Amino acid sequence: MGTKKITQSNNFWAFVFLTPNLLGFLAFLLIPVLASFGLSFLEWDLLSPAKWAGFKNYIGLFKDQVFLKVLWNTVYYTLGTVPLGIILSLLLAIALNKKLRGMKIYRALYFLPVISSYVAVAVVWQWLYNAEFGLLNFLLSKIGIRGPSWLSSTKWAMPAVMVTSIWKQLGFNMLLFLAGLQGISSTYYEAAEIDGAGKMTQFFRITVPLLSSTTFFVVVMSIINSFQVFDQVFIMTEGGPARSTSVLVHYLYQNAFEYFKMGYASAIAYILFFIVFIITMVQMKFSDNWVIY
Repeated sequence: MGTKKITQSNNFWAFVFLTPNLLGFLAFLLIPVLASFGLSFLEWDLLSPAKWAGFKNYIGLFKDQVFLKVLWNTVYYTLGTVPLGIILSLLLAIALNKKLRGMKIYRALYFLPVISSYVAVAVVWQWLYNAEFGLLNFLLSKIGIRGPSWLSSTKWAMPAVMVTSIWKQLGFNMLLFLAGLQGISSTYYEAAEIDGAGKMTQFFRITVPLLSSTTFFVVVMSIINSFQVFDQVFIMTEGGPARSTSVLVHYLYQNAFEYFKMGYASAIAYILFFIVFIITMVQMKFSDNWVIY
């Protein structure tokens, strides 16, 4: 009987301590998600009563040339940042996976951009890219190259945003790869050296396969994050010039808080959700072919 009372008491207090988290989950996640799904079938401008629209918002999206453009911009951004960011972070992790004096300081310095505010980072890079007095064009002028107007050029604005994003996230992916590298036993490399395997052979036959689970996680998270890019676009270019850097979340923001088309914005949010969901499921499906757990 005493044991039963103790169990009931433990369950009660467990529920008490979990309640604030559950209420926060309901208020700030579950209810807004369900409400936005309902909104995606309505026409509502925040001022007049909402009207039922059915699938009109979803059908309208695929007839909307601006939406198709920002969708392509998002895919272009993803293709430009994810592979290069992963390769650079892996190479950086290998370089920092050494037992040398002061190595912890170098690791901390490379991780510093990750914990910096995206707004602050975007403002700093906005200054670096400035066509008249930016540091980048100043350095290019020293070697006889006239730098372009990076953020006001339809050709260079998106690559400029990509470079900023890669630099910002490099330390996070580096840390994940570094943890994976330190989990690989040195005996594999020692055995490979005895067999006469060179550094490149060890990298492709030992490091890459044994890091596959870490790589899979980094790829999935990087793609999800790239489809949700917003801060740097909003601060650095505001989607311009000529929507060359406008992405899905930026277009969603404009429809919701500038055009007050809440139903249309909600439909964009759910299209984004389904795209990310499908890509993630495809990655999960084919992960067994190359991921070693």
